Amino acid sequence: MDCKLELVVLPVSDVDRAKAFYVDQAGFKVDVDQVVNDEIRFIQLTPRGSACSIAIGTGLTNAEPGSARGLQVVVADIATARNELAAEKVDVTEVEVFPWGSFVHFADPDGNRWSVQELPARP
Repeated sequence: MDCKLELVVLPVSDVDRAKAFYVDQAGFKVDVDQVVNDEIRFIQLTPRGSACSIAIGTGLTNAEPGSARGLQVVVADIATARNELAAEKVDVTEVEVFPWGSFVHFADPDGNRWSVQELPARP
C-alpha cells in the first residue's frame, strides 16, 4: 500500500498573522483560504516544490498554538535557503553541519519549530 503524507495541521493563535508569515516571509503558496462556517476557517499552504502542505485556521485542532515540533523541509542548497529566509526577516539560525546533513532552524510567530536540511552528498 502506497501512502503519501500530504497535509499537516499547525496550531496557531492568530490565523492572519500566521498566514502572512508563511506567505510573505517563508515563501509558501496559498492553495485554499476558505471560511467553512462561523467556527471553521481552513487555510492550506504549500512550500515551493513540496508535495506536502500545512493547514492553519480556526476549528482545526485543539493543540496548543506553537506546540508543533520536528517539522522539516529539505532543500538543495542550505546557504541559499538561509539567505532567502533571512532576507525576508525570518529569525533563522546559522548553518549547522553534521554528517547527516546541514541545517538551519526557525519558528513561526507562535513558536511552531521548523528545520531546513540539505542532505549530504551521496557516494
